[in-house]
Amino acid sequence: MTETTWPDAVRPAAAPACASRRPDAAVRLVCVTGPAGAGRTTAIAALEDLGFESIANMPLDLVPRLLDGPPRARPIALGLDAATRGFSVEGFLDLVGALDRDPRVRFTLVHLDCNAETLLRRFSETRRRHPSAPAEHPADGIGRDLALLQPVRERADILINTADLNPHELRAEFGRWFGAETGAGLAVSLQSFSYKRGAPRGLDMVFDCRFLRNPYWEPHLRGSDGRNADVAAHIRADPRFDPFLARLRDLIDLLLPAHAEEGKAHLAIGFGCTGGQHRSVMIVETLAEALAQAGWQVSKRHRELEGRAPPVRREGEDAATTEAGSEWRA
Repeated sequence: MTETTWPDAVRPAAAPACASRRPDAAVRLVCVTGPAGAGRTTAIAALEDLGFESIANMPLDLVPRLLDGPPRARPIALGLDAATRGFSVEGFLDLVGALDRDPRVRFTLVHLDCNAETLLRRFSETRRRHPSAPAEHPADGIGRDLALLQPVRERADILINTADLNPHELRAEFGRWFGAETGAGLAVSLQSFSYKRGAPRGLDMVFDCRFLRNPYWEPHLRGSDGRNADVAAHIRADPRFDPFLARLRDLIDLLLPAHAEEGKAHLAIGFGCTGGQHRSVMIVETLAEALAQAGWQVSKRHRELEGRAPPVRREGEDAATTEAGSEWRA
């Protein structure tokens, strides 16, 4: 039997009864760390959506208790930061070493990296106090976090730089790393955008919708977007719309099962038009509804509509089709 040496600060009170569990039945444990503001809360939420049981800011001395009792039916995601009660870099690294050696655990340490300038901008935008410097300027807390967590960063199994990622892209990144493990299946993300601002990062495929009839040139449609029934009818009246949609569906129906068979967890497809308000939005809405009805897990994002009026939900819209938010969280 393999014996695990636990650090004194986190040693279990008694040897767990499941110590003889076979490695192929080991608990899947993913720990997410990183400086405050790097996106840890968003990452934990993404893992939860993938089927993980998520626990945020658990004290280090309680982590070994997760291995007590019968085997877990779901993988576990832990979010730990420097503000967690009883946290120390030495204690945390000792814990990581013990988990790595424990045959009952399949452990992965993910560290979210981010530069000080981006972190400061995020704290300035949200006007939040920094947990490591609640009575000081956020820059002081950011500096302390980055210096303190440098040994953790160097120890990480997966390092994700979030400086150039928005929350949607960070969620997609975790889907690529861990989606296939939970049996959650292929998650499809559909995004509309304006070519004036460029295509979003992280797209696997991009389709240009600017050849379709543009509702912008109709004064009574200009102020509405592609979720409006009159705007959608105007675009559908274009004789090129039906052939385009039919060929698009044929291509998507071919690719999605193939990507799923290859174990891909997330596929991001973008649709662009001039302003990102009408044609691309309408295509995303139409395709999302069709894919959801076909049983695919679909999310949709309209980048240029964020910050405007709340999303319009169609009556009877499938619950599998969701509108993603855009707020950065710690």
